[in-house]
Amino acid sequence: MPNNITEAKIFTCSQSQDLAQEIAAAYGVDLGNVITSTYSDGEFQPSYEESIRGTRIFIIGSTHPGPENLMEMLLMIDAAKRASARHITAVMPYFGWARQDRKDKPRVPIAAKLVAKMLEAAGATRIITMDLHADQIQGFFEKPVDHLFASTIFLPYLKSLNLDNLTIASPDMGGSKRAYAYSKALKSDVVICYKQRAKANVISHMELIGDVTGKNVVLVDDMVDTAGTLTKAADLMMERGAKSVRAICTHPILSGSAYERLENSKLEELIVTNSIPLKQESKKLRVLSCANLFAGVMYNVHHNQSISNKFIM
Repeated sequence: MPNNITEAKIFTCSQSQDLAQEIAAAYGVDLGNVITSTYSDGEFQPSYEESIRGTRIFIIGSTHPGPENLMEMLLMIDAAKRASARHITAVMPYFGWARQDRKDKPRVPIAAKLVAKMLEAAGATRIITMDLHADQIQGFFEKPVDHLFASTIFLPYLKSLNLDNLTIASPDMGGSKRAYAYSKALKSDVVICYKQRAKANVISHMELIGDVTGKNVVLVDDMVDTAGTLTKAADLMMERGAKSVRAICTHPILSGSAYERLENSKLEELIVTNSIPLKQESKKLRVLSCANLFAGVMYNVHHNQSISNKFIM
C-alpha cells in the first residue's frame, strides 16, 4: 500500500519563536498560525487559526522559569487535544524545573515529576527534549520520550578547535558521567571539581581532582544558571596551571549576575546552544544552533524512522 502520511504541522510557544523558525525552515515547512489573546490581568489564551484535526503537530517551547512558559505549553497542548489533533508532540529544548528531580530534604516537591504528569494530563502523546538535568526524569513519563544530547552539536565544534593537551572537566561530581562520555569521544583526560554549597547557587568550597598543568581544559555541564560554579572552576584551573579554560553548557539560563561573572572570569569562551533565548550579548558567548538536530529528529519521528543516527554518544 502507498505510504500516505499527512505532513506534520509545527507550532511554537512565544518564548521559543526564533528557534522554532529555524527548526521549521530546516524541516521544510512554515510555522503554523497561532494567536494569543491576553487579558488585562495577564491571563492569556492561545488559539490555533488553522485546522489540525487528525494531524500530528509539534509544539516547540522551552519551559524555563517563570511559570508562564510552562503554562503556555500546557494550554497549547490542551487546545490541540480539544481540536482533535491525532498526535501531540511537546518539543521542549529545555525541560524546566528539572533540578527538582528528587527530595533532597524533607517537605519539598519533586517538581520534575509534577511537570511530567501535567504535560501528559494536558494531552501530550510524546516528548522531545535535550540534555535533561537528570537522565532518570525520562522515567517520570508514561509516554515516549526522545532524550537528545547536545554532544551531537558540541563535539564537531570542539574537534574543529584542534586543541592540544585537551582535558575534559566536570564542574561537580554529579556531572562526571557526562565528562567521561566526552573524554571517551575525544580520547582525552578527565578532571573533576568537588564543590560544597552553603545553599542553592552559593558555593562555600571547591577543590580540583586531577592535574591540569599545561592543559587546554573544557568544562562540560548541562546548564549554566548564575555561572558561579563555572567561573570559580575556571579561575581555579588557571591558578593550577591550565593553559586555557573553555566551557560548554547546553542551556544558557544565565540569571542574576551571570553575565558580569562571565565577563570577569578567566573563561576563554562559553559555548551554548540556542535552547533558551539569550538575555543579552557577550563577547565570551558562542551560540551553536540546535535547530537541525531537532528538525531531523522530528522528521524521523513523524515518518516512523529510527533516530539512532542523531546520537554521537
